[in-house]
Amino acid sequence: MAIDPSKPSDSYLAFWRERRICTLTTLRPDGTPHVVAVGATYDPEGGEKGIARIITNKNSRKVANVLAAGPEGARVAVCQVEGGYWATLEGVARIRTEAEVVADAVERYAARYDRTPTPNPDRVVIEIALTRAMGRA
Repeated sequence: MAIDPSKPSDSYLAFWRERRICTLTTLRPDGTPHVVAVGATYDPEGGEKGIARIITNKNSRKVANVLAAGPEGARVAVCQVEGGYWATLEGVARIRTEAEVVADAVERYAARYDRTPTPNPDRVVIEIALTRAMGRA
């Protein structure tokens, strides 16, 4: 079911605020999908249609995949599932390294996952400008 990522239903937004692991799908330079488990946060009020954020190490394969797509960003999807309920956010990912952006993403992660990540000087944010949402939540 299609959902406006900037105007999700209360149940869809609640599903994204519960503590659960997600998957992030990026494309490798050869076009094959790279799918990994991540923690993600969803901000429907950020950007034009909402923003999803993932904190990670700057040397990760997922970061390399996003960077390889070039300055226009990489098409990605982040998904989560619980039983018969699921939710996917799609958009264009870019890597953010600014200290205030990283700190904000860490705070959002800590609020969703009820734990503050260990400090990491190599931490970056995969910021996804959302273009589409779908699911059954």
